[in-house]
Amino acid sequence: MRSKTFCGLLLAGAALFTPFNLAAQEAQADASVLALGEVPRGQLGDIAMPQAYRLDTYFDPSSDSFRGHTEIDVMLARPTSFLDLHGRGLAVTRAVASVDGRDYVGAWTDTDPTGVARLVFSEELPAGKATLLFDYSGGIATNPAGLFRAQVGGQWYGWSQFESTDARAAFPSFDQPGFKTPFTVTIRTRPGEVAVSNAPEVSNTLEDGWQVHRFAPTLPLPTYLVAMMAGPFAVVEGMVPPTPQRPEPLPLRIVSEQTNKDKLAFALENSKPIVALLEDYFGQAFPYPKLDQITSPLMPGAMENAGADLYNDAIIVLDENAPVGQKGLFGMVVSHELAHQWFGDLVTPVWWDDIWLNESFANWMGFTIGGAWRPDLGIADGALEEGFQAMDTDELLAGRPIHEPIPTNDRIDAAFDGITYGKGGHVVSMIAAFMGPEKFRDGVRRYMAAHRYGNATSTDFFAAMAEAAGDPRITQAMQSFTDQQGVPLVTVSGSDGRYTVSQRRYAPIGVTASDTRWGVPVCMRQGEDRKCALLADQSASFELGGSGVLMPNAGGTGYYRFDLPAAEWDRLIAIADSLEGPEAIALADSLDASFRAGHASPEQVLALALQLTKNPDSNAAGIAFSGLGAMRRSGVMDADAQEAYRAWVGQLAQADYARLGLDPRLSAYAGVDPEVVQQRERVVGNLMLARDPAVVGLLAGAARDFLAGDAEALDPAFMGEAFEALIDTGGLEAAKALADRALASDDPLFRPTALRAITGSGDETIARWVLDGFDDERLRPSERVSTKLGIVATSETRELGYDWLVANLEELMSGSSGIFLARRVPSVAGGFCSVDKADDLAERFRPVLAGTPGALSLERTIERVRNCAALKSARGAELSAALKGL
Repeated sequence: MRSKTFCGLLLAGAALFTPFNLAAQEAQADASVLALGEVPRGQLGDIAMPQAYRLDTYFDPSSDSFRGHTEIDVMLARPTSFLDLHGRGLAVTRAVASVDGRDYVGAWTDTDPTGVARLVFSEELPAGKATLLFDYSGGIATNPAGLFRAQVGGQWYGWSQFESTDARAAFPSFDQPGFKTPFTVTIRTRPGEVAVSNAPEVSNTLEDGWQVHRFAPTLPLPTYLVAMMAGPFAVVEGMVPPTPQRPEPLPLRIVSEQTNKDKLAFALENSKPIVALLEDYFGQAFPYPKLDQITSPLMPGAMENAGADLYNDAIIVLDENAPVGQKGLFGMVVSHELAHQWFGDLVTPVWWDDIWLNESFANWMGFTIGGAWRPDLGIADGALEEGFQAMDTDELLAGRPIHEPIPTNDRIDAAFDGITYGKGGHVVSMIAAFMGPEKFRDGVRRYMAAHRYGNATSTDFFAAMAEAAGDPRITQAMQSFTDQQGVPLVTVSGSDGRYTVSQRRYAPIGVTASDTRWGVPVCMRQGEDRKCALLADQSASFELGGSGVLMPNAGGTGYYRFDLPAAEWDRLIAIADSLEGPEAIALADSLDASFRAGHASPEQVLALALQLTKNPDSNAAGIAFSGLGAMRRSGVMDADAQEAYRAWVGQLAQADYARLGLDPRLSAYAGVDPEVVQQRERVVGNLMLARDPAVVGLLAGAARDFLAGDAEALDPAFMGEAFEALIDTGGLEAAKALADRALASDDPLFRPTALRAITGSGDETIARWVLDGFDDERLRPSERVSTKLGIVATSETRELGYDWLVANLEELMSGSSGIFLARRVPSVAGGFCSVDKADDLAERFRPVLAGTPGALSLERTIERVRNCAALKSARGAELSAALKGL
């Protein structure tokens, strides 16, 4: 559990209360409370059904604690002397059930560290309507879990992050997604500050020295979507113009720290067309009366609170001079979170086992709608790239299906991983492509209409899809991908338009996978002839009438890998420079997988990388070295081969560099085609990998000029590489100076970019300083952890970082960062490549991570390290020889 300090203050004007479980009676009381019945470790029982909440919270982010009063209207199914509900780390000083004007005093006892509590009454409550009333206090966290806070620009700001189970750290509740009720929220802040919640603010008064912000009742929401923000925020306001689905303008605000006030106009204007695109897709108006987009420097991603989305600063705080990649991130993430306003908020899962559907669909929508918002940024292809990246996790034996039972609270957070987002989004994309976009959209609309402002399950969604498609096989095909783990491998044989396709589960060298079968929507293309068929049996025939080279994953939409005879691989590799991005990504993934399974040759892997660097599509060229790069970083190739690889990458980049050039100054390429901009950024990155002296010198000089005060000297697009070059030429002193400048700044792009350059430098002297001496008081708690973990994740300093991680593991895991930290800690060690290290990970980490969301992440890490060792043993020498022979 999170360590907290409580303020001990109660509601203004309220009497002081003594906690019910007195110290002398605590042990006996706990035993008697537990004896009343089994404590629910997952879903609560059916005795109490919440009907409405009224929350009143004193939220001062300059303090490390808060206090509050909550009232919950409930319907009791039958008489009872106790209720199980949720609360974590709350000092409850008053608990009362009011029934028909009579108060029943209750005693609160924490019964499970995940935040389950039992409320015991001295008399039995009758069945029917009741109101539960609580006074309590709790701690404000310094990481994004529950109510949390940060100091930015000398001022304190506070936010909420309640998904998945952190609402219980902010107020007593029935904290599970199946309970949707209205919430009437009051937030009391320091005088003059801004407060934000889900519904519009209806009054703002000064009372007893507190600014009291009262909000209208919300539409029905689960607890995890409630929002509570407080601080001296900067606010810009506008309206989303009316659309065919919404006759009235929609109030829109961007809410951020004062340090960001001059960079909020881009988000304000560009959120508007994204809302309109989503309304058009869903065929209905935005489902809430207003939309606030809020930022926090501590939020690692984003959260879809109804009507009050929360984002990391760098996603929202940008302007027209922002890098292409940052604009693309804005479009994708904002589209994702706003899609949730319908799919997840308007319609919410009954339980966490179906949260995959929310996230998978929103992930696909993020790339799809983001691509429609700005087609020139190449956002849409990212959905498939993320899906292929997820295959590297899904190929492991240690894993889970997208959809799986979640019987206990401690397993909820494990559902938020690359399988849910990457694989799930790719599977949605595959089904949409197989059904056709219009039928798929019709199925989505049918599902939304049937469960508006309510709850639904995966079964409901599958049924809507099958009905829209007019094909019940769609349900079976989708469930075969959602209900079992693993990556299908589609092996193709034959020629001249007549082929046989067969399926089995993909497995790398040294791994024996289970016998698994899917309903695989296989789409293949030969020339212009493209056909799709559902491969439900182990094998089937497949005919194409076109001519030319066979592409076994047409459009790259299929969530499967393919394998080919050597001659067919060579033919496909030869045209890789002309493939569109999604097909090129699919080809690169499948050939890399074939090599790691012991089939494709090193020469074929190198030939594909060469051809992809010639592809004009930046997404295609951008993955040219993805597989080889991973094998370099993990050490599959020997040291001499790694140097040969760096030199080869730099040599291939030189031709493009001669054509594109580099001017690192701000806005030097304003107005240039984003495709060309991204090509240049890729080439510069490859030349930095090769430590090209001209590029290193140019970027290091730009970084020095920028840090000396010339704000025009360095475009944010090249900031990471420029700081890398600065450290490469200046060593530890340059790193210390850069760190000092970073911590003196709250700029949401500069600060984290500088810190990443320092921790990822690969310099052992700098790494030792970060691990042992970089303890500046200006570091935020999350940065104290991320800087250390960055050392572990960098190949050249991995061993140093690992020693620190082992020594500090228990302390790291004794705190809490909600759904974020526990999985990251073991995953940063996934770059090792030896059986001994896998054994050491198992011995040292398993006892500490058992029963946490990091347990599955650890098992995956151990398996990755073992698999890498097997690959190095089987193929490392031949790959190294091929590289050194270039």
